[in-house]
Amino acid sequence: MDIEEKIKEIEDEIRRTPYNKATAHHIGKLKAKLSKLREEAVSRTARKGKGFHVKKSGDATIVLVGFPSVGKSTLLNIITNAQAKVGEYQFTTLDVIPAIMEYKGARIQVLDIPGIIPGASKGKGRGREVLSVARNADLIVMIIDILDPNQRNIIIEELRNVGIRPDEKPPDIKVKRKKRGGIQVSATIQATHLNEQIIRSILNEYGIHNAEVILRDDATIDQFIDVIEGNRVYIPTLTIFNKMDLVDEEYVKKIQEEVPGSIFISAKEKINIDEVKEKIFEKLNLIRVYLKPQHGEPDYDEPLIIRKRSTVKDVCGKLHKDFIKKFRYARVWGNSVKFQGQKVGIDHILEDGDLITIITRR
Repeated sequence: MDIEEKIKEIEDEIRRTPYNKATAHHIGKLKAKLSKLREEAVSRTARKGKGFHVKKSGDATIVLVGFPSVGKSTLLNIITNAQAKVGEYQFTTLDVIPAIMEYKGARIQVLDIPGIIPGASKGKGRGREVLSVARNADLIVMIIDILDPNQRNIIIEELRNVGIRPDEKPPDIKVKRKKRGGIQVSATIQATHLNEQIIRSILNEYGIHNAEVILRDDATIDQFIDVIEGNRVYIPTLTIFNKMDLVDEEYVKKIQEEVPGSIFISAKEKINIDEVKEKIFEKLNLIRVYLKPQHGEPDYDEPLIIRKRSTVKDVCGKLHKDFIKKFRYARVWGNSVKFQGQKVGIDHILEDGDLITIITRR
């Protein structure tokens, strides 16, 4: 029995098994086995093929994910300087196409990957290699054909199967292996999905017989397995429904209610393209700060692009490592300070539009 047959067999058994207190530990064990097999399948693919490797550049990287012929290449050409091939047939994009979107002073790398198909995470259409590109993204932008909104559910499932957790945060769980003492479980919250029996069952499947487990989140079985695997990536997403020019307002409104926060566009007719750029910038949590030399004028032409909640130290690190070593203080003008030109320390958190002067030791 090959690895894909084993995966299907376990998936079928999980589906057949009713979930209750008596079966929870068995399901936990099955899900742990399934996760290990999927990881093995992914690593085998990585050994076989060259994969798609693109060096990250710019202030952030986004990946366009969607089915073939959904309009990814058309959108890429509109929002960037790329000239990707566009066709009305499947698999137009046969490699990863990188381009740069310039917006509000930020240079955002946009990667258009080959269209994926159902079963991509199992290797169909070189799907595992294609989806692996998305693991390094700061944002995954899903392009969905508005006439087939279920594409979104398929894409999310395919992403999950290669270790990506769309729009999730890592659960606050600590698993510390020990040499002896068995399994010790403690929780700072009321756990409704996990108990000691389930935890032991999963850990034993991974060959862990001595460990201290601390639960600070009411995590599920799947989230606990993710922590043990240790290689999951947690990436925000943006859903764009394309071809809105083919449907009426009522249809759009219905999907909008089902997928809040999504954007509706027509890449062909160039409808709502500015909204796409703005939403990408917002989802990436980017802000702009402006630099002012100690005895000079502010530079408003080229903002420094940083992430929300970044500190003066982050700005120093972007400019030059010596700025951190020789830092004395900074003066800030903007919304992050109580009064303009306020003297702040290296841990001061900046806000969008702040103006900053850094004072260093000679």
